[in-house]
Amino acid sequence: MARRSRAREVVLQALFQADLNPQVNPAHLEIFIRERLRSTSLSEFALPLMSGVLRNRPELDSLLEKVAEHWSLERMAATDRNILRLGLFEILYTETPGRVVINEAVELAKRFGAAQSAPFVNGILDRFLENHDRG
Repeated sequence: MARRSRAREVVLQALFQADLNPQVNPAHLEIFIRERLRSTSLSEFALPLMSGVLRNRPELDSLLEKVAEHWSLERMAATDRNILRLGLFEILYTETPGRVVINEAVELAKRFGAAQSAPFVNGILDRFLENHDRG
């Protein structure tokens, strides 16, 4: 597995934990990431992703609700919801090309989601990217 893919995987696990346990201390999530990755360079890639998603979660959720027609956040599987948050954050706030972000998100969905997670994540992020590129 590529190193950044592994970092995204660990970030997803931290975001999932924060989603299901909103009282979790972000410092514990940082420790979790550092211990799991055991690499300064990967931690330096992963930590801004995690903190950025957590900091911008209201904005990301609002965007998700707009682009995910007929799907409320509560109806989405927690795994899918957090993969989508991570993907939206990367598209909006990092230099990673949108198509790379979508590919990485789909791979996370295949690994951690249900049978329909990968096509669902792909469709939502693709729709967002198309609208984002136009506007």
